[in-house]
Amino acid sequence: MEPDLFTAAAEERQEKDPTSSPLAVRMRPRTLDEVVGQQHLLKPGSPLRRLVGEGAGGPAGPSSVILWGPPGTGKTTLAYVVSKATNKRFVELSAITAGVKEVRAVIDGARRATGGYGQETVLFLDEIHRFSKAQQDSLLPAVENRWVTLIAATTENPYFSVISPLLSRSLLLTLEPLTDDDIRGLLRRALGDERGLKDAVALPEDTEDHLLRIAGGDARRALTALEAAAGAALDQGESGISLQTLEQTVDRAAVKYDRDGDQHYDVASALIKSIRGSDVDAALHYLARMIEAGEDPRFIARRLMISASEDIGLADPNALPIAVAAAQAVAMIGFPEAALTLSHATIALALAPKSNAATTAIGAALDDVRKGLAGAVPPHLRDGHYKGAAKLGHAQGYVYPHDLAEGIAEQQYAPDALKDREYYAPTRHGAEARYADAVEWTRKHLGRKRS
Repeated sequence: MEPDLFTAAAEERQEKDPTSSPLAVRMRPRTLDEVVGQQHLLKPGSPLRRLVGEGAGGPAGPSSVILWGPPGTGKTTLAYVVSKATNKRFVELSAITAGVKEVRAVIDGARRATGGYGQETVLFLDEIHRFSKAQQDSLLPAVENRWVTLIAATTENPYFSVISPLLSRSLLLTLEPLTDDDIRGLLRRALGDERGLKDAVALPEDTEDHLLRIAGGDARRALTALEAAAGAALDQGESGISLQTLEQTVDRAAVKYDRDGDQHYDVASALIKSIRGSDVDAALHYLARMIEAGEDPRFIARRLMISASEDIGLADPNALPIAVAAAQAVAMIGFPEAALTLSHATIALALAPKSNAATTAIGAALDDVRKGLAGAVPPHLRDGHYKGAAKLGHAQGYVYPHDLAEGIAEQQYAPDALKDREYYAPTRHGAEARYADAVEWTRKHLGRKRS
């Protein structure tokens, strides 16, 4: 809505006493060049650059945009920069509190400003996914006729939460999660900036690393935690923010885990060995440590897929599909919800019957091949589809198993040097007992001699 007397008074107070505002608010960028991350959206000529008045102008005016991304990636920040950098009239609404009445009031005001003063209006609508279809419909005439230039922000997939007519009249800009380097730069700027902490406290490397883990790519969370920890350190007369002070402030213990060092591999190894040992509780502990330390969920999912084949195999044929489905889900949803999917898969794998028969089978087969035990393919198994194959004796005498009542033909399949070799030694664990019976029956009907 339009600023009122109380809003103006609050803004004046913040200008006189910047510390009355949260650190995350004080450190908001004033220009697009100060924005952390999202460089793919800030190139010359981009929609956001045009919204702040950069570019040649002309008959092609700035487009309405929908900003889609996780919390803390800069959606509100980008709108704030536009509000400060443009000479356009800027109005902000939140879909949590606003309705059709408020939207129509803004649109009416925009039409008056355009007709009476030639002033364009930028409308920032936060959390547009909370608007109903009817409320979103009320925006259409204003966006279509460019009575307002809309900047809408959402954390939900706009293809599901924003009506198609509004999507077609706007540009969809996707914000990416901030990297650790993005957050690190923001923290260091906040420590020394006049708008921030003015070098009142130092931030040791181990504390900074833990702040990055806490942040999880969310700039607002990082600055909020930094401000709280800095306040606690200053109250205690400390010149720097210790790891202990940060832990006490945010009530979240630092996980001793270096994603690029030994701990990365040690904890991953412990997770897999706990699954192999069927200790579901230990497996969940190590999974939690990896999640809390900010481990890449795709790395965890890959380890679970390997475990499903390496340690479970056909003892539970559903183990690999569960692990693959978990990996696909993790790639689609990311943290924090991915923790639920990884837990689901970890529990299933830890409690599944175990067999390493698939692992030892391929290992033994590879070992023979590497030793040179290969030999020629038996003539009756060779390709017989090309001209002249029959003259060479290829595919001659091959028995087609589907022509037989039992569906299995007693003929030699392996090369001569390996015709009696057995690689697969199934266990009687879980569903693999069925495969043990099957392999015994088939080997018998193939006329194989025991090695």
